[in-house]
Amino acid sequence: MLRIPYQELHQRLAAALRSLGFTGDRALLCARLFAETTLDGVYTHGVSRFPRFVRMIRAGRIDVHAVPELLRGHGALERWDGRCGPGNLNAWCCMDRALALARRDGVGAVALANTTHWMRGGTYGWQAAGAGFIGICWTNTLPNLPPWGSDQPRLGNNPLVLAVPRPPAHVVLDMAMSQFSYGALAGYRERGETLPVDGGFDATGRMTRDPAAIEASQRPLPVGYWKGSGLALVLDLIAATLSGGLATHQIPNDPERETGISQVFLAFDPTTLGPAEAASQIADAIVASAGSRYPGERAVQLRAENLALGVPVDPAVWREVQEISG
Repeated sequence: MLRIPYQELHQRLAAALRSLGFTGDRALLCARLFAETTLDGVYTHGVSRFPRFVRMIRAGRIDVHAVPELLRGHGALERWDGRCGPGNLNAWCCMDRALALARRDGVGAVALANTTHWMRGGTYGWQAAGAGFIGICWTNTLPNLPPWGSDQPRLGNNPLVLAVPRPPAHVVLDMAMSQFSYGALAGYRERGETLPVDGGFDATGRMTRDPAAIEASQRPLPVGYWKGSGLALVLDLIAATLSGGLATHQIPNDPERETGISQVFLAFDPTTLGPAEAASQIADAIVASAGSRYPGERAVQLRAENLALGVPVDPAVWREVQEISG
């Protein structure tokens, strides 16, 4: 891995995006979201995803000029159309809108249809918590998770994010519906490591810790076995219903054609029912009582480390970014 200073990484990504048709603040924000994901140590969903993002733009599957459009709303609930725009910009916009609704009403809910991959889901949890709000969001995906008891991938490995503000170190849980996400499986495989616990099934239906075997079978193990399988189904159902968009079984089963995704963004203003200090004290007490690492703690540590040492980037990916950016 190369170590690239954060500002250089951000600037190069922004230049690459401008060469692809992004303009102004959109190029800067999209580049920042990619760079910050890798800065925080989520290496599978940051800069490493940039080449696929570029290919989808060039193939016409992502419209760099499209911005989300409000279709209808009722009170604090709104439905938006992502118009196949850049998934991270669409998601950022919709969480921002949920925050605006929560400032007005105490709670905000935005359902988004017809969007593309949002990259790191935790980004939008950090966005909410950084603004002082509780945030919950999730997305459906292409069919890549078998229902419990089946060997056919019919459910989405639908990421779920829950975030609670706790300055300066927020609590942010970002989890897939499988014990190991496909990004995590790829990371273990590329490092030549086996999983620490069984993570899925091989082609013969046996439980395995071999990440490559799980990737090949497309049978990752749902979290909580049948419970994770049920949660994946219900998240898909709610997202498609509220957004009026596609459900997992309607999304192309090809990562480079994964468009038409449905998402939900919820924001709650904890100060509506009491002072901000009370919410922070509750979070502090619960985290302290757990006696172990809390969700989001590792990201804060890696953020500081990578700011000091440089952001780890795969040399082949960095060369591609340099070529695109000129």
